[in-house]
Amino acid sequence: MEEAAGHQENTNQSITQPAVVPSSPNRIRLAVSLFYFGQGIAFASWASRIPDIKHTLNLSDGALGSILLALPLGQLCTMPISGGLVTKYGSKAILTLTAPLYVLALSNLGLATAPWHLFAFLFLFGVIGNMCNIAVNTQGVEAEKLFGRPIMTSFHGAWSIAGFSGALVGLLMVNLHVIPLFHFLVIVALIWINVLLNYKHLVPGKGAQAERKPKLFVKPEGVLLQLGIIGFCSMATEGAMFDWSGVYFKEIVKAPSSLVILGYASFMVMMATGRFIGDSIIQRMGRKRTIQVSGLIISTGMFLSVFLPYIVPSTIGFMLVGIGVSSIVPTVYSVAGKSGKIAPGMAIAMVSSVSYLGFLMGPPLIGYISALSSLRYSYAVIGCFGLFVSFIVAKIKAME
Repeated sequence: MEEAAGHQENTNQSITQPAVVPSSPNRIRLAVSLFYFGQGIAFASWASRIPDIKHTLNLSDGALGSILLALPLGQLCTMPISGGLVTKYGSKAILTLTAPLYVLALSNLGLATAPWHLFAFLFLFGVIGNMCNIAVNTQGVEAEKLFGRPIMTSFHGAWSIAGFSGALVGLLMVNLHVIPLFHFLVIVALIWINVLLNYKHLVPGKGAQAERKPKLFVKPEGVLLQLGIIGFCSMATEGAMFDWSGVYFKEIVKAPSSLVILGYASFMVMMATGRFIGDSIIQRMGRKRTIQVSGLIISTGMFLSVFLPYIVPSTIGFMLVGIGVSSIVPTVYSVAGKSGKIAPGMAIAMVSSVSYLGFLMGPPLIGYISALSSLRYSYAVIGCFGLFVSFIVAKIKAME
């Protein structure tokens, strides 16, 4: 039994031990950050042209809503196998392959001439996007090991900055009357250049994992399920803010038309800011305490906007929510990737699967509760998610 235990311990160590890398840690960090940025700007580019594509295909709101489900459907269908592929072939190989394919799938969206074309292309966009997401987050975990300190939230900060950049580029393209296809092809060229310049500097992330011939499907551990639930609550909150913050400011806060965007903008700015300062906070406070405080900040911000639905308090509340959610998902992925019992790619895929359900279910939950009562009550329910995060993280020893 002792010999078997020793063998298991060595196996676990071989899973988590980072591979020998050819570049300096700072160069690797830059390369990984640029891959996060590339993925973010590709997604934001699509989002910025949705109104134009909707108009071109003459889609109703209901038809567009149904078609948009193709993207998360593609992501969810791929989640069970993405971790296995990353584990088998290495995150570097999968990311180097899927990053250019991701923007190629983006360009296909500009070719849609019928609703079913858009549905099929969005499904493909989701499939490749999920594999790219698991690979880039596994790279983030491997890069973090080289530094011996938290740097994961800064990677997600690069994704947030890309969201702003993509929105600005999209606005420019719309004002210049550039059709979506040409806009997307510009992004394709930029991302392919990025891949060519930086793929050599990614962490190999293979080694012993490939030799173990991992299964594509693995039963999730209890701690990974708990981490997934924390991610679920955080991403449900993010989804509610992305889709409903403008409606909240218009219908509940009664903000003038020029200030309706203020809630969303304040949330996004503070979420991006929180991701760039989150690593230093985690290093000082520890992961567990940081997530506990983050959950309380989410609840405080939500309840402030619910009980004082006026422009100033609601804006401050949404800023607090942005700060609160900023570090949760990056930290959850980081802890999952270092679990030691399962290869990082598999662990991140499991946690991501549960977390992403929150992103899908959060906005509809807001709508259902709002239909039964009011939008204020639905935001109060989301505020309770923050309290639940603080409660459940206290029970996770892996966070210590």
